[in-house]
Amino acid sequence: MSSDEVKQVIVVRTDIKMGKGKLAVQVAHAAVEAVFRCIESERCREWLEVWRKSGQKKIVVKVESLLELIELKSKAEELSLPHAVIVDAGLTQLPPGTVTSLGLGPAPSSLLDTITGSLQLL
Repeated sequence: MSSDEVKQVIVVRTDIKMGKGKLAVQVAHAAVEAVFRCIESERCREWLEVWRKSGQKKIVVKVESLLELIELKSKAEELSLPHAVIVDAGLTQLPPGTVTSLGLGPAPSSLLDTITGSLQLL
């Protein structure tokens, strides 16, 4: 593997209203589920080890719609990057089936930046 930094990016929708605790939980779900997807991928295992040993860098960014989030998911699929879309169960603040966030990586920053590099931090 190159010396490229490895990170994880979590994308959160801002067009739905979530309290701070709910938001934190959705980000955590996205981070954990994306790591599980990474474990299942031969390509990603080396990235996972580098990421784990280098401090597990995470970036949280925002999008303003479900459509934007789904477009990012499609780009991740095109690049064969580990990703996880989080759909809320609807037990507290949101209706069941609400898509809240997207976890991307761990993967090389250069690849993730092609997808999320223009997004604003949350």
